[in-house]
Amino acid sequence: MSYIRNNVEDMNGYIPGYQPEEEGWVKLNQNENPYPPSPRVLDAIRNELGSLKCYPETSSALVRKEAAKLYGIAPEQILVTNGSDEMLRILLESCVSPGDEVVAFYPSYTYYRTLAAMQGAYFRLIDFSDDWGLPEKLGVEDAKVVFLPNPNAPSGTLFSEGDIAKLCGIVLDGIVVVDEAYGDFAQVSAIQMLKDYPNLVVTRTFSKSYSLAGLRLGLGFASQELIRQFDKVRDFYDVDRLAQVGALAALQDQDYFRSNLQKVINTRSRLTKELSALGVEVIPSQANFVLAKFTNPTAKDVYQQLRERKILVRYFETPRLEDCLRISIGTDEETDKLISAIASILAD
Repeated sequence: MSYIRNNVEDMNGYIPGYQPEEEGWVKLNQNENPYPPSPRVLDAIRNELGSLKCYPETSSALVRKEAAKLYGIAPEQILVTNGSDEMLRILLESCVSPGDEVVAFYPSYTYYRTLAAMQGAYFRLIDFSDDWGLPEKLGVEDAKVVFLPNPNAPSGTLFSEGDIAKLCGIVLDGIVVVDEAYGDFAQVSAIQMLKDYPNLVVTRTFSKSYSLAGLRLGLGFASQELIRQFDKVRDFYDVDRLAQVGALAALQDQDYFRSNLQKVINTRSRLTKELSALGVEVIPSQANFVLAKFTNPTAKDVYQQLRERKILVRYFETPRLEDCLRISIGTDEETDKLISAIASILAD
């Protein structure tokens, strides 16, 4: 006899990128920021260590207030969560019942499927067009949740406000979730569209552009009424004291943030040019990674040979991606090692 729900037993859990235990790897497989967080973050965390005996403030009020000022909306329209993945889970727990339809596009973030399976939802994938755009016929009228990463992962391609508005207008009795995990690298956001579309939800993370993947911090943006409902589902001590002061310090140091961001964008441009010069097809990216296509040798062969050289990138052995590698943007030194290794592999 099993004590586990059938949909949990039947589902496949999400598999994150490989994390090596030993030193010496060039780690370009999890879209982490290669640069450290703001020194203000480290100072704020050190200063908070003496308060760990006390529970954190449950609503992350100071973080919401600072984020509201930065994004030009009300604090009541923001939820602070334990990573943006928790925000995604909250959305499905709040909006989706067993058998409801959840829609995502393919290829994109595979965790959407896992979240839908946890709820016992009917999960449906819609293929992106050949140029990574939305298909003409969507058929999402009955969906309870539609996920759209912007920029998309793993392609790094961008969707317009018109695309988002189209989805919000078609979905009749559900929410459209614009997942902006990589939005800062594209310097665009759908947050200002919230006033026009009550079924729009935007999610963001501190993991990528703010270099805080280890603190697990996310933001959710929606109407005040939606946020009020989502807050009922949130774990009431989900964001700890260190994460809250770290998030606040990161948001307050926008000079450091913009400088860090520009370094990643510059290296992204350089990596794209140098891979292209080697004859590798690269999809123009607006994120902190690129999707590169290999034919001879195959992407899988290149992935394995890079791994033998202790360079990690991401390989997805799935349709439409089996000839591609997703490569996170690293430091200039890491990029030098990567380019040198790929040039050697292609030459052989």
